[in-house]
Amino acid sequence: MIHAGLVLEGGGMRGAFTAGVTDFFLDKGLIFSDVYGVSAGSCVGCSYLSKQRRRAYRVMSEFLDGKDYCSWRNVRKTGDMFDVDFCYNVIPNTLIPYDYDEFAKYEGRFYAVATNVDTGEAEYLQVKDMRTEMNYVRASSSLPLVSRIVRIKGKRYLDGGIADSIPVRRALEDGLKKVVVVLTREDGYTKKKSSTLPILGLRYRHDPAFIEAAKNRHIVYNESLDAIRAGVEAGRVFVLQPPVPVAIKRTEKDLTKLEALYQQGYDTAELYYDQMMEFLQG
Repeated sequence: MIHAGLVLEGGGMRGAFTAGVTDFFLDKGLIFSDVYGVSAGSCVGCSYLSKQRRRAYRVMSEFLDGKDYCSWRNVRKTGDMFDVDFCYNVIPNTLIPYDYDEFAKYEGRFYAVATNVDTGEAEYLQVKDMRTEMNYVRASSSLPLVSRIVRIKGKRYLDGGIADSIPVRRALEDGLKKVVVVLTREDGYTKKKSSTLPILGLRYRHDPAFIEAAKNRHIVYNESLDAIRAGVEAGRVFVLQPPVPVAIKRTEKDLTKLEALYQQGYDTAELYYDQMMEFLQG
């Protein structure tokens, strides 16, 4: 294990890029002491820390046509686009078994970043036991409008990307000297104000702090990009990201596109591996 941080951005099916990166890390035996996953990044982080190569990508790609996995029918029936029982029970316990015991051997810290609906603040939920705390990952991945609010210990949570899409500043504040950030957007990307704000305002009209966080999301995101650039210049941050814009929808169902993005992630990590290791060991 290397004492350094790994930050995994979300982005729905763009997470196939992240899955490729982390699978290359597994092939190299590279495990980070502190991992911060946001939304889809937290899901990828789970399989990375249980050392199950290609598992994260399989979960994304093998059920694309299944209505039990992801569909508007689910939204109408349950309030969740991604069926909760199927994703967090049937898949990990039956279809693509999760190695809970291997995850339990991990001696570092794994955080699933979620947004507290009542405060509008990001919370960094440390997952120590995946058997009992997988709902932390669910909270991190619960997209507004198409997911029910997740309740944990009296608190209400939704997608971590609302309050902190790229928790690089948190990783640095935690005292980590070196942080590798895996982005799912290309270099030069900047986030714009969301076009769904009017709908969010109606749906969460009783949660003003959450609405405020959603309004400021693009600002916080771009400030994180500024922090990444400053960290790179200071020799504390290393970035892996797609070399070109990712032409994939958040709920992409084209398997060819997903496989290509996964391979692009793997190839990108391989291309920059020596440079990254020099950074980590410097």
